[in-house]
Amino acid sequence: MRKKGLSLVLIAMLLMTAVMAAGCGSKEKAQPEANQPEQNTKLVVGVIGEPHTAMLKMVKPVLAKEGVDLELKEFTDYSQLNPALQDKQIDANFFQHIPYLEDYNKKTGSDLVWTAKIHTEPMRIYSKKIDKLDKLADGATVGIPNDPSNSGRALAVLQSAGLIKLKADAGVTATEKDITEKKKNLKITMADAAALPRLLEDADVCCINTNYALDAGLDPMKALFVEPGDSPFANVIVVRSADKDNSAIVKLDKALQSPEIASFLKKNYPAVVLAF
Repeated sequence: MRKKGLSLVLIAMLLMTAVMAAGCGSKEKAQPEANQPEQNTKLVVGVIGEPHTAMLKMVKPVLAKEGVDLELKEFTDYSQLNPALQDKQIDANFFQHIPYLEDYNKKTGSDLVWTAKIHTEPMRIYSKKIDKLDKLADGATVGIPNDPSNSGRALAVLQSAGLIKLKADAGVTATEKDITEKKKNLKITMADAAALPRLLEDADVCCINTNYALDAGLDPMKALFVEPGDSPFANVIVVRSADKDNSAIVKLDKALQSPEIASFLKKNYPAVVLAF
């Protein structure tokens, strides 16, 4: 009986030792996990052309320090970015101005919203055939973008340059029907915004967005005319309405509106873009 009692005590002691060891082991294993840093929030931003791509690459390391893993998804056509945002292929996009966004929402019944104004890119009139606008021949051909917001913008630029006159209430989405006077019997032709630099081979002049001009190697400093500085066409960050207060988006906005970005634009894109 005594041997049996001793055996039971011994077994109990061994079981207690095993439980304590297991408890200590699990505690030691859990400790490193508790100290691991939180995983960064991934933020995929759709972009097209310069200087947007360069700006996003510049803020990527800044955002990484704030827990945001910024990923750029580059597109080649304006028309792809808003549908990609709606379909949740991307979390935000950075390419468009406010009138373009408003026109898109109106046409598609969408509810995309802008969160921050980042910079403006003055539209310019370029030519490979003349070096001054007053040399424009009678009946000359003028190329402008074919999407409503940018075509209206181009018409406003032509008016500012003294080449046409528009109705007083034409607004940012003006069309050819709003033209009340054409000087030199200009022939206006419309084309995809990305194709306008190539159209310069045939057209006498073209109104071209800055990012496409830069991508095509055109020198903005040699443009024949520059859109006035009071343009309402600010480039903005755009998101789905449900994400407008997302902390990662707030951090992105702040990074792109920083003094460092303003200095970068001033240094690398003089007289091309203006930071807010």
